[in-house]
Amino acid sequence: MQFKFKIQEVAKANNSRIVLALDFPFQNPNNNNSSHELFSKADAIIEQVSSYICAVKFNNHLVLPLGLFNGVKVLVEHVHAKGLLAIMDAKVNDIGNTNQIIADYYYAAGFDAIIANPFIGWEDGLKPLFEVSRKQGKGVILLTYMSHKGAAEGYGQTVTDPVTGVSMSQYMMFAQKDVTYAADGAVVGATVPEKIKEIYQILGEKVPIYSPGVGSQGGSAQDAVKAGATYLIVGREIISAENPAAVARKLWDSTKLI
Repeated sequence: MQFKFKIQEVAKANNSRIVLALDFPFQNPNNNNSSHELFSKADAIIEQVSSYICAVKFNNHLVLPLGLFNGVKVLVEHVHAKGLLAIMDAKVNDIGNTNQIIADYYYAAGFDAIIANPFIGWEDGLKPLFEVSRKQGKGVILLTYMSHKGAAEGYGQTVTDPVTGVSMSQYMMFAQKDVTYAADGAVVGATVPEKIKEIYQILGEKVPIYSPGVGSQGGSAQDAVKAGATYLIVGREIISAENPAAVARKLWDSTKLI
């Protein structure tokens, strides 16, 4: 089953559109207990909020200090044990052969989907990534408009399609490619609900929108959903809270699928 349908089933089962992002702050690796503490904190939060989410997103915040096949692989197993899915926010952005190998490693660690940057193009770029992902039943989610303020410098620039000669905003061109490539998702920041609305006009129900930036970056969960987002990627708002479960439950209650 394609990833976008897998997460749809989990989201329906938990009545949740929330993807937990385990984006922990830097911890000094020279502290002998830092890796153990980081692993324990991540594991505890997964346990506490599992009823209110549909997936967990990992990135270098955990892979670098814990190691892929040590701590992170174990955490991914715990995510799966809760009936949830695991997304690797690798922002894959290299030549095709390298992208394929990166994906192979993350999939070997148990990840269900990977996030990539469409700037690299299709031939010898995204194509090998999609091929290895489809072969293994995994998903590819593409960056379409990021949540930080500087995103406009890249994703917001006006570009000309080298094939058609048509000029448009980079993010709108990426949205068209999301559909063409049959991506499993498109990342569009909750901080720019007007962009979500524009991009949704192209994606419709074919490619679900994942919106990061809720809370700590100023994005509104309700505005993002209203504009067309299917899933909300939430990190610091939950993991920095004194009571992560209470924050996750409150967000879940206000953004439930039905």
